[in-house]
Amino acid sequence: MTHPAPRQGPRPGLDPVINDFTIQVATVNGSGSQTANATLVDALFHMGLPVNAKNVFPSNIKGLPTWYSIRVSGEGFTARRDDPEILVAFNAKTLDEDLRALPPGGVMFYPDHLKPAAPRDDVSLYALPANAIMKEQEVDVKFRDRMANLVYVGALAQVLGIEMTAIHDYLTRNFAGKPKVVGANYDIAVAAFEWCAVNLTKTDPYTLRRMDATAGKILIDGNTAAALGAIYGGCTVVSWYPITPATSLAEGLIEWMPKLRQDSETGKATFAIVQAEDELAAIGMLVGAGWAGARAMTSTSGPGLSLMAEFAGYAYFAEVPLVIWNVQRMGPSTGLPTRVSQGDLLSTYYLSHGDTRHVILLPATPAECFEFGWRAFDIADELQTPVFVNSDLDLGMNAWMSEPFTYPEQPMKRGKVLSAEDIVALGGRFGRYQDEDGSGVGPRTLPGNDAMGAAYFTRGTGHTELATYSERPEDWQRNLARLDRKHEHARTVVPEPVVSGEGADTGIIAMGSTHPAIVEGRVMLEREGVDTDSLRVRALPFSPAVRAFIAAHERTVVVEMNQHGQLAILLRTEYPEFATRILSVAHCDGLPLTGAFVAARVKAALPSPTRPEEVNA
Repeated sequence: MTHPAPRQGPRPGLDPVINDFTIQVATVNGSGSQTANATLVDALFHMGLPVNAKNVFPSNIKGLPTWYSIRVSGEGFTARRDDPEILVAFNAKTLDEDLRALPPGGVMFYPDHLKPAAPRDDVSLYALPANAIMKEQEVDVKFRDRMANLVYVGALAQVLGIEMTAIHDYLTRNFAGKPKVVGANYDIAVAAFEWCAVNLTKTDPYTLRRMDATAGKILIDGNTAAALGAIYGGCTVVSWYPITPATSLAEGLIEWMPKLRQDSETGKATFAIVQAEDELAAIGMLVGAGWAGARAMTSTSGPGLSLMAEFAGYAYFAEVPLVIWNVQRMGPSTGLPTRVSQGDLLSTYYLSHGDTRHVILLPATPAECFEFGWRAFDIADELQTPVFVNSDLDLGMNAWMSEPFTYPEQPMKRGKVLSAEDIVALGGRFGRYQDEDGSGVGPRTLPGNDAMGAAYFTRGTGHTELATYSERPEDWQRNLARLDRKHEHARTVVPEPVVSGEGADTGIIAMGSTHPAIVEGRVMLEREGVDTDSLRVRALPFSPAVRAFIAAHERTVVVEMNQHGQLAILLRTEYPEFATRILSVAHCDGLPLTGAFVAARVKAALPSPTRPEEVNA
């Protein structure tokens, strides 16, 4: 399909900006903009352009403002940026505020029936005849508000250079088997495209040009990746209760398990998914399933995790393997359910009462969500303990570019599970909580083992090495000491941290979805002549490599998305001899970090050039 080009180029004095800007779409929650925004992201991705999307949406169902940011970066950066250059203002209530926030030289697309209260002459303003196009396309009045979003898709395509074939391809895939729906949506985008080509004078400098930077990559959200990883890890039991932003992880399991977990001969399901009445029931089912030998998991967020505390402590002390995905959101309390945070690190690590310390995996990419989806089960079985995976809303619910997943090739690690033959060889007697190799992990049997002596009592109360009841102080202390040895052994089992750079005076430590901001922030610092190394923590407890990294640097700046610097607190607790070297940069506003923020705060943490002995944390 051939379409006319814009009638004019950018205003004089503006240098062209190619493949390096952010589009922010301002709409109303529940107005159907999800399809339009996904269309844009997918089209850019299939033009070979590195792209990332951030959806900032309210916690109600309909009516409040929502913003969707699409970053294009020819350099491949995927972190959020503070100042989007291109604004699609399709929300009357926020139009003027959004316009005021545009940087000079920016662009605003808006429906022509909305009039800015204070137009600016330092930005390009493109008024679009959304209502007229709806009428011209004979869209049913009931659907006009929803389908009007395709107007800005066509307008952005014409003005910026998004390929209409890529838009059509996405609509065809998204509405597979519904050619009339595809045609109706695409016709609106085409009508807007052609109207802009004839009637708009391009005065902005922003242009998109096809690249080849996404070949071999996929677009996926972390929750879907986690669901697929869990299925490939042998998950057979899922019990869950709905909560934002973890619901879509369970929904991913509901979608894919029937396709991937069926008996090849009978066609019957080889799994069970139960929506429980609450989070207490959900984790209670996991304890039973894990004790019986199933690979069992749930997905939840902070408030749900709080309700799971007692069962989590029971599974820790009775040593029952299970997996809990905690897709973090903003707290305390109900907090901001649709905003991102890393505020559950301490509460997860010490979840339950008494001296409890859990294993936590910390993914930073969809590929790691997939990997930890299956690896969490191996670690849980190997250590006979609950394993938590702390993801977050940004990673879990937003669209990310990802390398294709690496599928597990090694057999599942079931740990020290004794067969009937093993029990017979032991003379019909084994010590459920005996530590024969110093790892702190004892042998176990599974229900159905019919050997004499295979059964044992699973207790949340005091017990001996043989699983018999005991309140003797020495038995209690012996058991806790063994659990401490298991925690030390876990350091050799969990994923190692990822280290980048070597030899700089300043190190940066971070975790999870802050990773893109750390990568871009370090590049910004390097361009200012500031060298840094970085370490990304991927699990708790810390591996020895974390201590070595801190020891190798004069100062270590810990960057995280919470109010009190929880990762820094754990690092200082673990390595008190280096406490003064560990500086905290904690930020908590509900939005993903930016590279500019990281660069500015790390630079501020460097010693003052006039007083080198001072460090501004």
